[in-house]
Amino acid sequence: MSEIQQAPDLASKHCLNLKVAKAIAAAAEAEAIRNNWKVSIAIVDDGAHLLYLQRLDGAHLASAEISQGKARTAMRYRRASKAMEDAINGGRIALAAVDNNTPLQGAVPILYRGEIVGAIGVSGVLPAQDEQIASVGASVLAT
Repeated sequence: MSEIQQAPDLASKHCLNLKVAKAIAAAAEAEAIRNNWKVSIAIVDDGAHLLYLQRLDGAHLASAEISQGKARTAMRYRRASKAMEDAINGGRIALAAVDNNTPLQGAVPILYRGEIVGAIGVSGVLPAQDEQIASVGASVLAT
């Protein structure tokens, strides 16, 4: 028997599940409703795969796809999607050509015990407002 069969040395990590994703989305939704903002909210796991999507009544149709793109961008680059937008606005326009990149403010990584476990993206209002909603949702695991 090889050493690996006897004692596998596999990494362990925290993962989002649907229950937690719904709690994150509920906090984000409450922030949007409190401000009367009609948005879509997307949550992706640590592989940038969609785990949960919610489009509030009255949110424009495109917001559903944009929120997913923002969340995937935040997860893939492990930082707020605003960082990508800022880089492009700062002259790094080549980033705009990267496939499946949505360099628009409104998504943030979701942290749990200092580890990125996913990301939340929001679309439907002004960029800073989208990010405000996303940040409220992401803060659920910080408490």
